[in-house]
Amino acid sequence: MHKLTWAKKRPRYKRSNDEHYSVSSKLRSGNKSSDEFEVMVSRLTLEELIALKLEVSARAVNHKLYGLDLWKKIPIIARDALIKYAHTGTRTKSEMAAFLGIARQDLDRWFKKLNLEEYFARKKNT
Repeated sequence: MHKLTWAKKRPRYKRSNDEHYSVSSKLRSGNKSSDEFEVMVSRLTLEELIALKLEVSARAVNHKLYGLDLWKKIPIIARDALIKYAHTGTRTKSEMAAFLGIARQDLDRWFKKLNLEEYFARKKNT
């Protein structure tokens, strides 16, 4: 197994211009978040946030969220959120896997399944 030297690891605070390493900075760059919005969100529980998101989404389709199989999809949604959060606080995928308590190979499969490399990549025009 190849070990990375500390110099090759992604620095914890100095980030490359090529990637977003924070969900907050990614959302802010797309004008989807702000300081005020994040303060408001921080006052909500995760359950309230999910319920509110579902309620607002339901309004857009006249409260007909049928056929989405939400009960089975929520574990995938939660894992997606956990992996995105772990990405912000760790420097390597091995650290991410250890943080999440999963094998590195499982993390690689989830990264590919959720297309996270593209999610955190900066757009050329930003």
